[in-house]
Amino acid sequence: MPPKAPYQHRNPIVRYALFSIGWISFVLGMIGLLLPVVPTSPFLLLSAACFLRSSPRFYVWLTEHPWWGRYICYFLDGQGIPRRIKVLILCMLWIMILSSAFLIVKIMWVSVTMMVIAAAVSIYIVRLPEPQE
Repeated sequence: MPPKAPYQHRNPIVRYALFSIGWISFVLGMIGLLLPVVPTSPFLLLSAACFLRSSPRFYVWLTEHPWWGRYICYFLDGQGIPRRIKVLILCMLWIMILSSAFLIVKIMWVSVTMMVIAAAVSIYIVRLPEPQE
């Protein structure tokens, strides 16, 4: 169930701009599933926010999607991320960052920066609340 009732913005220019931004951020979020540097969750949340005011149909599709809809709703409602998903996110994050830092990136300060950013993201994720499922 979507956390908020979607509606279309009255101004068609704003509506089409939000719709376009929503799809661009959705595509970037899907790319983020494969690339360690590109985040997934912020882009999916941005998509939900854009679709909320531009396309009720796509907002409902996104928030009721079987793979990520429930988690978007949890986050939008302020309930956080389930523990199982936190563990999955952290494992994938560190596998991708460490493999990139040690196998691909040859500049030491870039590798260290990547690991510092991963540590900060990890702290943020761990501190998020966990919903009662």
